[in-house]
Amino acid sequence: MIQLKNNGKKSCSALLETYRQSGRKPLMVEKLMFDKVNMRDVYNIAAPFIDEGEYVLPGRVEHRDSEQSEVHFFVQRGGKWVPRENAPVFALQDPFYTWIRGELIFGGVETFPHPQDPGMLSWRTVFYKGPNIARLEIFFSGPDQMKDLRFVEQADGSIGIFTRPQGVKGGRGKIGYTAVDSLKEITHKLIDEAPILDQQFFDDEWGGSNEIHLLSNGLLGVLGHIAQFDEEGNRHYYPMVFAFNPDNRSYSDMEIIAERANFVKGPAKRTDLVDVVFSGGLIRHQDGTADLYAGISDAEAQKIRIVDPFLAYERSYVRV
Repeated sequence: MIQLKNNGKKSCSALLETYRQSGRKPLMVEKLMFDKVNMRDVYNIAAPFIDEGEYVLPGRVEHRDSEQSEVHFFVQRGGKWVPRENAPVFALQDPFYTWIRGELIFGGVETFPHPQDPGMLSWRTVFYKGPNIARLEIFFSGPDQMKDLRFVEQADGSIGIFTRPQGVKGGRGKIGYTAVDSLKEITHKLIDEAPILDQQFFDDEWGGSNEIHLLSNGLLGVLGHIAQFDEEGNRHYYPMVFAFNPDNRSYSDMEIIAERANFVKGPAKRTDLVDVVFSGGLIRHQDGTADLYAGISDAEAQKIRIVDPFLAYERSYVRV
């Protein structure tokens, strides 16, 4: 059985310094161009996937001065991404997807008026499923005030659940994990009781899972983020990865894989969001590289090509 080693918590700043000292740089950088979105920004994208024979890219669409967002599905036309004709539009933020038992699982963050704090918003993660985009139907809504809730089909056919509680249990946001045999078994109680991976985030920092990859050796490759505030209250978000073994619930150290300086310069939604990279999704290639799709500064979308960050876990660990 694979036992992953964790050397204890490391701060966001320490992980960033390790990344910078590694000397790793993107192999390619590209700003994604969008059209026919009525002067709105497109950011916090997921990676593209094939639906009905063509690549589609889910993206968060909203005006620069608003948090009222929609998720559109885009297709490439003439070098730009445009909304797919007749595709559904969801009143959600921060889209994501996976496949479980051959079915498309799509989700995002739904906002609604906060029940105890007038004028403020609360949120929940909602999930849809179907054979394709056109036939998606809602099947589960997560606990209130929980983002970054993710499901994944594991090597043995069970379903892994990565959670992100906040408050008494999770502080500003920590990652938890549990598993079930079928989607029908998922409940709020199960999610709320998922044990925290307690050797990851310090209490004044936070993070979450964005996308889960089933690796060739049965490990789960987690693409996520780690974040912190600076002394002026500015936010700093970094894409990170780690490996998780569902057999014994061991997990590796987190590793930052990119930072804002690796991307093309551009606008920010607010001054406190300049140094924000949202880990949207990762497309792995057979040549040992991977494309990281990311939301940048809550204002635009880009992708970079990097060395596949999960390849080392597949090469270093062989299931016995």
